[in-house]
Amino acid sequence: MPINKNAQIRYNTLDRCFSNSGKRYFLEDLIEECNKALSELDPNSSGIRKRQIYDDIRFMESEAGYKVDLLKEKYGRKTYYRYKNPKFSISNQPINEKEANQLRSALTVLSRFEGLPQFEWVKELKTKLESTFVLESDVEIIGFDSNIDLVGLEYLAELFDAIYYKKVIDIKYKPFSDGEIIDFTIHPYYLKQYNNRWFLLGQDERFSTITNIALDRIEAVTLIEKNYVENINIDFNEFFEDIIGVTRNDAPSILIEFFVEKERADYVKTKPLHGTQKLKQEDERGSTFSIDVIPNKELETQIFSFGDALTVLSPASFREKMKERIERLFRAYK
Repeated sequence: MPINKNAQIRYNTLDRCFSNSGKRYFLEDLIEECNKALSELDPNSSGIRKRQIYDDIRFMESEAGYKVDLLKEKYGRKTYYRYKNPKFSISNQPINEKEANQLRSALTVLSRFEGLPQFEWVKELKTKLESTFVLESDVEIIGFDSNIDLVGLEYLAELFDAIYYKKVIDIKYKPFSDGEIIDFTIHPYYLKQYNNRWFLLGQDERFSTITNIALDRIEAVTLIEKNYVENINIDFNEFFEDIIGVTRNDAPSILIEFFVEKERADYVKTKPLHGTQKLKQEDERGSTFSIDVIPNKELETQIFSFGDALTVLSPASFREKMKERIERLFRAYK
């Protein structure tokens, strides 16, 4: 079970008391010290009672905890607590197997950044952790859908720094549709990966809406000495809730119903097109689903990826739009 912040503060406080051989800490003293530490974190904390301290001590003594060796000595009618070994501290203990496994999982995620510019420290840190805690493994057991050879990844760390340190940047951008370079003065806010491509979202001074820039179309990035305009209006977790992908326009979300043939229906059930997806009905031919989204190009691409196994049923306007694209595709193959 994960240790929450309050519990960790109590364990650290008790550890400090138990290792102080110059003072006797009775139960009331331990409660007072823990409450003092907790009140620094939360002034409105109601504090803890005896039962909590007893539970904490049992946990610290257990195999699941820190396996501490406590001396419980009587002094008059009361009992004080301290470590049998005054040099012992939970902060000096080597990590246990559970913590090592958590580190191993973290290293697996960190490995995704190896090879990217300005992330050389990841490889160095990973090597140090593996050698210190013997976490290396000869067997590959997990693979991520990523590609360090993607165009534009060389800008990822630089853009990350610009967001973190709140720096305005000039971006030279070359769209697929036009060979001419476009200049953007961007106050960068957010980096988003979708379909193995990276996108920067920020505020261009010329527009009122958020600008979306694909990293693989960037030609150059330059820092500009200008006052940074902070993002105070957009929660990017909510920003992406109503869309598939990264492109959001000012249109309202609409309820889209679509039919999926039986052979592909289970795939759509287990990997929904969107978080709002609902199963409306199903029969021997297949299943009807609905999603509530703002239509965009990424949605259309998702729908086309199913070929003739998916049919848009409603609304009529979106169905007609998909029909027109299919007709253009048909003419291209004539």
